[in-house]
Amino acid sequence: MTGNGDRAGRGARADGHRIGIDLGGTKIEALVLDPAGRERFRRRVPTPSGDYGATLDAIAALVFEAEAALGETASVGVGTPGSISRASGLLRGANSVCLNGRPIREDLSARLSREIRITNDANCFALSEATDGAGEGAEVVFGVILGTGVGAGIVVRGQVLDGPNGIAGEWGHNPLPWPRDDERPGAACFCGRTGCIETFLSGPGLARDHRQATGADATPEAILAGASAGDALCEATLRRYEDRLARALAHVVNLLDPDAIVLGGGLSNLDRLYESVPRLWGRWVFSDRVDTRLVRHRHGDSSGVRGAAWLWPAKGGSPD
Repeated sequence: MTGNGDRAGRGARADGHRIGIDLGGTKIEALVLDPAGRERFRRRVPTPSGDYGATLDAIAALVFEAEAALGETASVGVGTPGSISRASGLLRGANSVCLNGRPIREDLSARLSREIRITNDANCFALSEATDGAGEGAEVVFGVILGTGVGAGIVVRGQVLDGPNGIAGEWGHNPLPWPRDDERPGAACFCGRTGCIETFLSGPGLARDHRQATGADATPEAILAGASAGDALCEATLRRYEDRLARALAHVVNLLDPDAIVLGGGLSNLDRLYESVPRLWGRWVFSDRVDTRLVRHRHGDSSGVRGAAWLWPAKGGSPD
């Protein structure tokens, strides 16, 4: 996991209550879990727009409010957009641009007078679902977020796999595997490349594909509604999406062979994915049988903040 560092900080009660912070572009959410994983406190506040210092102050205020309600200090884990650079120790790749290039881990530790643990929001999602969610009990979990962007996290035996570069699970910025001629070179991605998985499987990517095929603008929700109502063009768009998701996840199965793949984000609510994608991906998986389970998230929008809390393991567990 990211952000372990010095373990001598005040309040590092890995065997007690855990505070999770989900730092988003529009809201900051705090959650307290007791040692059994039960929710004891939850509060949301707006994220100060474009103000790094005020964002840190808001996080610290939430932590102290939670601890006042508990009557004790607690461990603190934080899920952020972007990730911590191994080279500089600074946050990078956050869509909340005021956070980029900042030593957020060290600054929050100073404000809270203790060690904190911090990782990206996709890792938090995966950890939450692997700990007590849809992937509970699985040895290897690949947690996927299909939303305005596409991200993923990997959890192995209850621990986030972060990697020496801090980029394990950056699945969305690999090329769509086994592309057809009409999928090359693909749409431009914000990362500077073309044809990334994110450009096909994100919500905007789904809408773009529908527009290119039909000339009509439609939201993912409208496309689903149209397919359900028998619209042939909407149905064709969803079938292309399912085929691409099957290929992209087959690539993951070939590389990682996870026990479970858990889907989150807005597009994970397409019920048909859980039947159609496993039916399709066998063509691309290098095995005579695919036992990997494709499952829907259990905790929904709460997975990020719950996963941040679970960055601190149970007493005696390894944090790395």
